[in-house]
Amino acid sequence: MDPCPFVRLTVGNLALKIPVASKPARSVVHPSSSPCFCKIKLKNFPLQSSVVPFIPPESQCPDSQVQPIAATFHLSKSDIDKLVGKSIFAGKLCLKISIYTGRRGTTCGVNSGRLLGKISVPLDLAGTENKATVFHNGWVTVGKEAKGSSAQFHVNVKAEPDPRFVFQFDGEPECSPQVFQIQGNIRQPVFSCKFSFRNTGDRNQRSRSLQSESGSSRSWLSSFGSERERPGKERKGWSITVHDLSGSPVAVASMVTPFVASPGSDRVSRSNPGSWLILRPGDGTWKPWGRLEAWRERGGSDGLGYRFELIPDTSGGMSAAGIVLAESTLSSSRGGKFTIDLGAASSNGRATPGRSTSPVCSPRSSGDFGYGLWPFCMYRGFVMSASVEGEGKCSKPRVEVSVPHVNCSEDAAAFVALAAAVDLSMDACRLFSQRLRKELCQQQDTLG
Repeated sequence: MDPCPFVRLTVGNLALKIPVASKPARSVVHPSSSPCFCKIKLKNFPLQSSVVPFIPPESQCPDSQVQPIAATFHLSKSDIDKLVGKSIFAGKLCLKISIYTGRRGTTCGVNSGRLLGKISVPLDLAGTENKATVFHNGWVTVGKEAKGSSAQFHVNVKAEPDPRFVFQFDGEPECSPQVFQIQGNIRQPVFSCKFSFRNTGDRNQRSRSLQSESGSSRSWLSSFGSERERPGKERKGWSITVHDLSGSPVAVASMVTPFVASPGSDRVSRSNPGSWLILRPGDGTWKPWGRLEAWRERGGSDGLGYRFELIPDTSGGMSAAGIVLAESTLSSSRGGKFTIDLGAASSNGRATPGRSTSPVCSPRSSGDFGYGLWPFCMYRGFVMSASVEGEGKCSKPRVEVSVPHVNCSEDAAAFVALAAAVDLSMDACRLFSQRLRKELCQQQDTLG
């Protein structure tokens, strides 16, 4: 089947330059002491914000490596159809950017920033599913012009085709559902999932695909996690195997570190997260592809914290540290999207709920643009996203994977297994004072 058309609208290369006033005045923005930020709004999409770096007044262009992408909007075919729909009551579609001086945030419920100016960039999205389009790239005057003291704002706005394969679980992962590929109104089954329990005391409970694994892959499981019995409250041994239409296993998500309640509490803490290993078949055995850690955040967010890292293939004898591709938080009540997008980092380097923060293939979100520093890095731009429902809600994850990252069914299956692990982590990280559904408690009830 053909992939679904998507468009990636990006806002980047932000910069602000302000002529230095000959006489200091309260009304003049002084770049050395006044931070700036902007809010970026596209109709019907959530507001996004970004820091705006200052550059010297004599500079002609900002350094594109400083902040290549400040905001990203992912548009499906239906999104584009709605945005470009003709209406006598609708005005021309525009991307609106408001530039503020001062730090982001609120004080006593009042926004702390002071509005410097607004700009609108007209958008014509027709045909952007097939060709890249630059809507604006350059400087624009913002604020009040007063004797050469007007500010100049630089921005690049462009749309690029970003086709994706779309998969939909036909049920909750713990119910061993089928997985369909979606293309328009067509639904075609491509995978099936088998949820099971893996326990050191009862190997017969393990899924059939893992029973046949060689000793080397078992050593991978033990080296990346712990299956030892732990005192106190814990959830352990969950496993989900993805099969292709012939029934052959093509990916596995295996819980390798139990989700354990911190001493004196009912929650899985960030300091002691549970973890999953995502495995792919290779050379007659299972090979680790990625590792997902999850925990329950404290404080007002009270969300699902997660970190996903790619594990390099060391079969050639080389050793390399894992690369963190996504690290963020999902709302426990509302859910959200688990996303790996290596071009949509928040400009302040901090995690934004529901978004990945590692802009490039560099360890621990360091932000260096060294694509060649890690020889195993193949992932750039948008990689994948998976929908996750909040606690207590029926979850049938929808998975989107960028076309360049799928060369075979095993590639797609690995992302489907990862999506299942993220979804199951929402249950694994529920407070231990709350009961799980029976499909997730079968093992505990059997042993009890």
